[in-house]
Amino acid sequence: MRVFRPLLATLICTATTLAAAAPATAAATPTGEQPLTAFPYTPSLDVTAMDPSADPCVDFYQYTCGGWMKLNPIPSDQASWSVYGKLYQDNQRFLWGILDDLARAQPGRNDNQQKIGDYFAACMDEGAIEQADGRPLNAMLGSIKALRNKEALPALLAQLQLETGANGFLFSFGSNQDFGNSSQVIAFADAGGLGLPDRDYYTDTDAHAQQLRTQYRQHVARVFRRLGEEPATAAHNAATVLRLETQLAQASLKLVDRRDPYKLYHKLDRAAVEQVTPHFDWSAYLRALELTDISAINVTEPKFYSAVDAILATETLADLKTYLRWHAVHSAAPFLSRDFEDQRFAFFDHTLRGVPLQKPRWKRCVAQVDALLGEALGREFVSRTFGPELKAATLKMTTQIQQAMRQDIQQLEWMSDATKQQALAKLDTMVNKIGYPDRWRDYSAINIRRDDYFGNVQRANSFETRRQLAKIGKPLDRSEWGMTPPTVNAYYNPQMNDINFPAGVLQPPLYDAKLDDAPNYGNTGGTIGHELTHGFDDEGRQFDSMGNLKDWWTPADAEQFKERTQCIIDQYAQYVVVDDIHINSKLTVGEDAADLGGLILAHMAWQAQTANQTLETRDGLTPEQRFLVGYAQWACENDRPEDQRLHAKTDPHSPGRYRVNGLMVNMPEFERAFACKAPQPMVSAKRCRVW
Repeated sequence: MRVFRPLLATLICTATTLAAAAPATAAATPTGEQPLTAFPYTPSLDVTAMDPSADPCVDFYQYTCGGWMKLNPIPSDQASWSVYGKLYQDNQRFLWGILDDLARAQPGRNDNQQKIGDYFAACMDEGAIEQADGRPLNAMLGSIKALRNKEALPALLAQLQLETGANGFLFSFGSNQDFGNSSQVIAFADAGGLGLPDRDYYTDTDAHAQQLRTQYRQHVARVFRRLGEEPATAAHNAATVLRLETQLAQASLKLVDRRDPYKLYHKLDRAAVEQVTPHFDWSAYLRALELTDISAINVTEPKFYSAVDAILATETLADLKTYLRWHAVHSAAPFLSRDFEDQRFAFFDHTLRGVPLQKPRWKRCVAQVDALLGEALGREFVSRTFGPELKAATLKMTTQIQQAMRQDIQQLEWMSDATKQQALAKLDTMVNKIGYPDRWRDYSAINIRRDDYFGNVQRANSFETRRQLAKIGKPLDRSEWGMTPPTVNAYYNPQMNDINFPAGVLQPPLYDAKLDDAPNYGNTGGTIGHELTHGFDDEGRQFDSMGNLKDWWTPADAEQFKERTQCIIDQYAQYVVVDDIHINSKLTVGEDAADLGGLILAHMAWQAQTANQTLETRDGLTPEQRFLVGYAQWACENDRPEDQRLHAKTDPHSPGRYRVNGLMVNMPEFERAFACKAPQPMVSAKRCRVW
């Protein structure tokens, strides 16, 4: 995935839980910011974004993006700013215009338009939200307070999950494709229960990590005080939360380990699950979830569930209720009055990510509609932005890049014919999903009211929870999407064996129908090749053509693959993210390899597309240079140091600078295009290449 990477299965990735205690700041809308009725045009190759004073053979990223970085400081409500981020905001402003219009209860709205319009209206009604204050939490907190004994905990967790969508108290439970039989959906019990972004925030021992844990504990204490607790009690309870979460974190897999699907596949029958967690009544939990026929559960991390069981066995009921109260208010804070929101912002965005100001209300409300009613909103977006010509053009490019991949596999010297045959079979069954789903989701069961914002949130979350749980034990629906149509992103799903390009990512400056093929094949073509390559990266290569976890490689070919990816790991491990923090290249190797493979495939497809054309120099750039600059400019970005530190721990993507320079040193085409010579920095004596 270009920006975010789903964890094996389809997953929409949002940035709602990231970041102590600077004063909370009020929302601010930049002067003159208004909804969009049409997109502002930025070309996919923008010469004003370049820095002509930079030498491309010394720092190609500075050469292609130096002007952009100078002209695009980070907005005060953002942790970082990028070409993708700007398009995402343009999409948001366009959606704002749609929702602002539909929020007027005029006659003639269809059912979907009523739902997304009334949700947006309720979300924007700050007066009603302030008047409600924290009272919408009372039902959840009352259920937790009424918990009489630990034996009743499973039913309570199920109740909260079904009624409010709250999933992740102690652990996470849902549905996913069976790794061993991708045509079936089974129950998954995954790790969860943490407030901080990743387990390493609890386990790292450096001074910065210790300071963040102190600030987190102080944040939790402030929230407990907001609930009415005395300072000493709040401080004690915050320490309890941190202690329990630390136990869960210590038993959780590292992100690098979670890249190995075999470490996440432990399909157990009910008796075996109960042996792992004898102090948790799975029968009561599943019965309360209205799931009575489940015979097997994939327990992704058995060691984690042993830790959950130890907590249930040894912790007091009072401490467990303290932990649950924290997670109840933590999950609900974005939907409560301003002081709850500001407390959350102060730590999770300001401290962890360095963001100075809270996002304006309209941005948060647009994002909520997209997250909770995304295909209803997406239908409106697509009808206004994504015509059949654009779909045909991008589908053609995708087909060309798949053909380039076929050619590349066939000519690989390091892969045996037996493995090539399996790779080609996987390539031939890969499904391309472009723009929007063939069948739109039905939201008719959700009751959305203009006067019940918090209730709307809970009912929409409950709908999605029930929809996901209802899949368990059913055949897979391979037509489903894991992203909404307005999303500025793309992904490959190894279990579905499909690549997905929402309409939102196929807009200028990422795909630009007004420009020549070179920058479009570099930019969007590179993205298509990137996602396609994920089918054969360190994760994707472990799934066969139907999405089953299966080793289809000869041992010798597998070793050759590991040797080539190790080259990339060694290369990227040398790059510094911020301060003395280097890229965790064992975490980023899948994305780094996909970047390189994607660019190679896009270049092959572009050459095929223009084989019989006479190409001209434009804007002082040769066609080859335009292809490479077009590729690089998608990655232009500025980042706050705090956000860089967070992403260095948690993000499987390298920073934009290295997603450009790290590729070019491996591309002989780059050396030729810009006449680079050793010992210039952009020339490497050792080139890495997998695909």
